[in-house]
Amino acid sequence: MKSLIKIIAIAVVLISAVSCKKDSRPNYQFMPNMYESVGYEAYSESTAFRNGVEAQLPADGAVARGHLPFEYANDADGFALAKETLMNPLDSTQIDVTRGKDLYNIYCGICHGVKGDGQGALVKREKILGVPKYDDAGRAITAGSIYHTIYYGKNAMGSYKNQLNEEERWQVVAYVLQLKADLEK
Repeated sequence: MKSLIKIIAIAVVLISAVSCKKDSRPNYQFMPNMYESVGYEAYSESTAFRNGVEAQLPADGAVARGHLPFEYANDADGFALAKETLMNPLDSTQIDVTRGKDLYNIYCGICHGVKGDGQGALVKREKILGVPKYDDAGRAITAGSIYHTIYYGKNAMGSYKNQLNEEERWQVVAYVLQLKADLEK
């Protein structure tokens, strides 16, 4: 008799558990604040925003964290000045040729070619035309001109200042100068 009562009790519990489940409605949420967060109105409790609810421009001369200002302008005069005066701040012990090569192959080789001969994969497929070689006599590239071009871009080439930090840009510059020297041999 006791076993019959136990079986009936277990059956009632199982049936009630199964009968409460409906696939058409969501399950119970025991901690709903983890699923549906409370929405806060940005800028609502600050007295810094007197003219309404809006973000403000940073103060003049402010520099974002991790970024240094580049004192050369994005024009022909800035390019010429960078070409003449800007030098690689990394000394020979800080230049890592393999890292520069890896970065070059990732960001530059697709257009400029892995040898710097202007025959990258996009040029061979005729997606981009007119990519010059690094050893072209009329170009006379320098460390400053390469860095300025990486920072701002030039002609059809876009800027890579957001993809490469300052140290990585200089590693690429050192590798490009090595490719130029190899092409001139």
